[in-house]
Amino acid sequence: MGQPTVEMSVCQAILARRSVRNYSAREVDRSTVPMLLEAAVCAPTALHEEPWAFVIIQDKTMLRRLSDRAKPLVEAEVRSAGLKRTGHGLDIFSSPDFNIFYDAGTLIVIGAISMGSLAVADCWLAAENLMLAACAMGLGTCVIGSALPALNIAEVKSELGLPEKFSAIAPIIVGYPSGETAPSSRKAPVILAHLPRQELAGSSSRQAEAGEYHADW
Repeated sequence: MGQPTVEMSVCQAILARRSVRNYSAREVDRSTVPMLLEAAVCAPTALHEEPWAFVIIQDKTMLRRLSDRAKPLVEAEVRSAGLKRTGHGLDIFSSPDFNIFYDAGTLIVIGAISMGSLAVADCWLAAENLMLAACAMGLGTCVIGSALPALNIAEVKSELGLPEKFSAIAPIIVGYPSGETAPSSRKAPVILAHLPRQELAGSSSRQAEAGEYHADW
């Protein structure tokens, strides 16, 4: 199976990216993963520390076991914190049929072994690069935050052969979408300031000196 080709500009990929939760049976070829990781590691990184490390799982049986391990942990975590979960209701995590990975065949976990002050930010920047690259290649992605409680316990790290100091930060499923995913709405940007302020057309220099400006957005 050949590698997907890049069909979008960066701006097109940004606007086209969706959180995809329905995937076809077509598998992501193993040779495609390095292309996604190459995009990920080109992300900005504070002090050029490049703290990221990657875990790739392309085994649906293993992902199903990990999903079953994660669901009760998420449920307990949300209940103990007294949080109201948005999106999925909490009850769905009690369903034996629910797979937190939506039956995708590939999971890429971005994390770090050395947790510097900006390691988490760096890993999320890498995650965005990876998701945009995937979108440009016709692949769907979705961040699965509910996998984190399981991925960060010692027993699971041991089963996956991960070092104890590894911290999972951004678990991302990757696959070929089944059908179209509608865009979700976004609020307009909240602009608290845009300096220097633009002077109102025709205003005098005296008004400018007095600080009488019109914020013309």
